[in-house]
Amino acid sequence: MNYNIEKLDEVVLALLYLTSFKEKDYHRTWKGHDWEVLDRLFEKGFIGDPKSKSKSVVFSDEGFEKSKKLFQEYFELK
Repeated sequence: MNYNIEKLDEVVLALLYLTSFKEKDYHRTWKGHDWEVLDRLFEKGFIGDPKSKSKSVVFSDEGFEKSKKLFQEYFELK
């Protein structure tokens, strides 16, 4: 199947906001999504390296804000 990779990355980034939580001074999220997508989000600087034993990953400041914005754009009822 052909699909829009950029759109997919946006939707996954938005969904990462849904499972985000604050730990100390960082925002983290559970990394239960496709590894290729998570790798691309890491390469774009939105999240920390997903290749670790941890079940969660750290958002960059930019990544958390973009995730929140995208979640609101895609899912907020108006």
